[in-house]
Amino acid sequence: MTDILIITHIDYCTPGHLAKVLDDAQLSFTELRADLNQLEGYDLDRPKAVAIMGGPMSVNDPLPWLQVEINALKHFISRDIPLLGHCLGGQLLAKALGAQVSKMAYTESGWQAMDVVAGAEQSPWLAHLPDDFDIFQWHGDTFALPEGAQPLLSNRWCANQAFSWGDKILALQGHPEMTAELVRQWLHDWSHLLDASQPSQQSCEVMLDKLDDKVGALNQVAEGFYRHWLSQAPELYARLNGLS
Repeated sequence: MTDILIITHIDYCTPGHLAKVLDDAQLSFTELRADLNQLEGYDLDRPKAVAIMGGPMSVNDPLPWLQVEINALKHFISRDIPLLGHCLGGQLLAKALGAQVSKMAYTESGWQAMDVVAGAEQSPWLAHLPDDFDIFQWHGDTFALPEGAQPLLSNRWCANQAFSWGDKILALQGHPEMTAELVRQWLHDWSHLLDASQPSQQSCEVMLDKLDDKVGALNQVAEGFYRHWLSQAPELYARLNGLS
């Protein structure tokens, strides 16, 4: 076991760029598939930082392993360790904190521009962000804000794109972890689920246009989130190479 835990939920929602950041920094991590019941028997007092990735399921689906994961997240919250949720992972954090997760009237997909919520400009989670930036999206559910949360990001399709809770928790509705390989894979396998005639959904052509440039910009956004996440666990942050 290692000091960093990454929870995944399906084979094609990998840690992506997060894994590269940790590998480059020579920080080892444990990856567990919650949907394969790999959280069962895991020592929840071991990790010093936890990231939760995405998945196609809803937090409201009647899947027993989802409740096991939510209970694990509640335990991590009680331990006051850094937690970072991506898409489904952000929704699971919201649920664990007592907020509702609900279905939207449409799917939001593609490279979507973000807005910093008024009053959140000084949040340390956002200190690295440029004036204009996109985060890759693919979701049909959205989280409400838990009691005590600070809203951070929003856009025209989804009012709650990110929130922080306390000093050490960040929940994101989008996918900052995306790599060019992951974008191509998702569009190859799942583009039939999209409808580019809907204004909230980009066409495959738009998503793939200048993909390397878009992913490069997204990597910079992601690395700022990951840097601050790790900085909340000083014993891990001190071992970072190339991120400070």
